[in-house]
Amino acid sequence: MQGTNNGVMEVMKKRLLPFIWLLVGTITGCSLEKSPGTDKIDIDQVELVAPNVVGAGWDLTARAMQRTLKEEKIFTKPIVVTNKVGGSGDVGWKYTKQQSGHVLAMNSSLLITNHLLGHSKLTYKDFTPIATLAAEWEVVVVSKDSSIGNAKELMEKLKKDKKVIKIGVAPGLGNDDHLAFVQISKAFGINPVELEFFVYENKEKVVNALIDKQINVATLALSEAEKQYKAGKVNILAVSSPKRLKELPEVPTWKEQGIDLVFQHWRGVMGPPNMTEEEIAYWDEAINKMVKTDTWKTILEEKGWNSFYKNSRETKLFLDQKSKMYEELMHDSEVRK
Repeated sequence: MQGTNNGVMEVMKKRLLPFIWLLVGTITGCSLEKSPGTDKIDIDQVELVAPNVVGAGWDLTARAMQRTLKEEKIFTKPIVVTNKVGGSGDVGWKYTKQQSGHVLAMNSSLLITNHLLGHSKLTYKDFTPIATLAAEWEVVVVSKDSSIGNAKELMEKLKKDKKVIKIGVAPGLGNDDHLAFVQISKAFGINPVELEFFVYENKEKVVNALIDKQINVATLALSEAEKQYKAGKVNILAVSSPKRLKELPEVPTWKEQGIDLVFQHWRGVMGPPNMTEEEIAYWDEAINKMVKTDTWKTILEEKGWNSFYKNSRETKLFLDQKSKMYEELMHDSEVRK
C-alpha cells in the first residue's frame, strides 16, 4: 500500500512541477528575452522625429521604423512620426535635445557636418546614440533630355570648365550627397572648391530644378532619385556601389567609368542627451529585434537600402570615426568654418 501511495505522489509531483515554475515566473516577472534593466521601462508613446519633409530620406526611415515596430508587435503602444523641417536637420535635432524619455530622431552625416560648417552649435555628442540602421548608395543624375550621356563625359566637361555645370544638392553642403561628389571630383583631378554647387531645401526641389533646367546635374541618394528615374524624368549617370545593383542593372558604377569610388550614405537614430542606461538597453533590444524581422528586410529591399545595423555602443564608435573622416573631406574641399 505504501508503494502505491509513493507512486501516486511521484506522478502528482511531476504534473505540478511545470505549473509551479510557471507560477514563479509570473510572480517574479522574469523573462530570458529581456536585457538587464529593460523590465523597468514603461513607455506610453514613442515619438520619431524626422527633421525634414514627408517622403524624404529621414522621413522614410522613421516611417520604416514605425511600420516594423507596429507590424511585428515589438512595440504595441502609439508610435507617432513628427516632421520638423529646417536648418538642414537642425530644427528637428534642437527639438529632440529639449525632450526627455522616448523621443528619437533620425540622423545622418549632417549631424556632424552642420557643426563643422558652423551652421549649428549641436554636435553628435549632444545626443544619446541609439543605432545605425541602414545605408544606401549615392547617384548622380541629369534630366532625361540632357546632352550629357555618361558620368565620364560629365567629369571631362567639368575639368575643362568648372563653371559650365551647375550642380544641385540638398538640404545643405557637407551632407553625404555633396561629399560623395567632392570625392569623385578629387579622384578625377578636379579641385572641388572651384565647382558650382546650388543648395536647395529638400531633394524634391533639387529634382524639380533639374527637370526645369535650372541646374544641369544633381547628386543625391538612390532612394530619392529612383522614383523619378523609373518615371522617365531623369537619367542616372553612375552609382557609388562597388558593383551594379540587381534592381538597376543598367546603371553603371563609378568604377566602371574609370573612377575608383565606393561611397555609402548612412542613416541612424538617436535620443535626447539624458537617456538612462535602462532606456538605452531597452532600445538596443527592441531595434536588434526589429532589424531581424521580415518586415524590416522587405522595406530594405523595397527602398534599395542595405542593412547597416550597429547597436548603441557600436554607433558611438562609428560616429567618432565618421567625424574624423568628414572633417578631412571638408578640409580638402574648403567647405568648413
